[in-house]
Amino acid sequence: MPDWITTPITADLLRGVLDLERTAHGVLPHRLPARARARFPDDYLAMVEAQPAGVRLAFRTRATAVELDVLPTRTAYRGMPAPPEGVFELLVDGRPAGRATVPGGNVHTIDMATRSATTSPGRPGTARFAGLPPGAKDVEIWLPHTEITELVALHTDAPVEPARDRGRRVWLHHGSSISHGSNADSPTASWPVLAANRGGVELVNLSLRGNALLDPFVARALRDTPADLISLKIGINLVNTDLMRLRGFTPAVHGFLDTIRDGHPSTPLVVVSPILCPIHEDTPGPGVADLDGSTLVFRAIGDPADRAGGRLTLTVIRDELARLVEHRAADDPNLHYLDGRALYGEPDVAELPLPDRLHPDTATHRRIAERFAGWAFAAGGPFAPGHG
Repeated sequence: MPDWITTPITADLLRGVLDLERTAHGVLPHRLPARARARFPDDYLAMVEAQPAGVRLAFRTRATAVELDVLPTRTAYRGMPAPPEGVFELLVDGRPAGRATVPGGNVHTIDMATRSATTSPGRPGTARFAGLPPGAKDVEIWLPHTEITELVALHTDAPVEPARDRGRRVWLHHGSSISHGSNADSPTASWPVLAANRGGVELVNLSLRGNALLDPFVARALRDTPADLISLKIGINLVNTDLMRLRGFTPAVHGFLDTIRDGHPSTPLVVVSPILCPIHEDTPGPGVADLDGSTLVFRAIGDPADRAGGRLTLTVIRDELARLVEHRAADDPNLHYLDGRALYGEPDVAELPLPDRLHPDTATHRRIAERFAGWAFAAGGPFAPGHG
């Protein structure tokens, strides 16, 4: 048996978090700061911001064995099969070196019909990794992106120290469940993580499943987070929640951008409109989830005729975002617009259909990442070194 060393899990061992809450079991990473979390009483938003999309432990060590004790809370949907256990991914010097899952833990069950939820408590478990190469190395453990993960203890067979600063630029991204990584099969398979790797940047992913809704407290969190590059993917949640009309949408986007610019006045900032989603292109929300056998699928139930009264569709949002960014860019040369259909559009639907009619699968995340990185980080792109 290894001679284990237990290292306290502190903020300097974590990347992609804005806050660390001490719990009865250990610490809980948060992707929104405490002052932002105090601004919303919504249980679903509280759940998704605590799901550690893009969050990883990062340390340097000579260890050849690592164990991470955690208490997971996975989300289940009433009437659906039990969700798979979340994946912990180990990287050594930036290369994949192992995967692990942790059985047990808490189960948070949501009734999609009533939006009510119950939580069944469980016990902590351990993600184990062995056979790491000898010698000093940089180790990352990426946490499951769609299940809350309380960090209980880190055990290694050699001392650890915080990872070195590699001098990479920080990319701050905010978006919906698609950017959060929904339907990607592992935490490093979401399109923002893949694009960050291609661009050689450090990702802070503030994407919130179902909650990219132009909330002012999110804009303030983005404003106050250090970043060299910023992107916002705006639209799908505003349609499928049927949250606002065009009259409210335009000033809300302006206000969101104004707040971010208060803290990042000249940082390259890309506004990305929605990828193609046939159910919402010309049909307003709300969107509803249906059980199709054992599969969850989504559909839009709004009336297309209501577009005349300002009801939002993806087509309406793309047109307005393009107009709004063009207008602002006259005084803000570091503000850019990307039509989301350049990432996933009509030619892609037949080859890579959205499995639940809303979220891309792993292969589609890869395509979106390749296209975004090829545009944003290329020479002359808004995220190219030296741009802005």
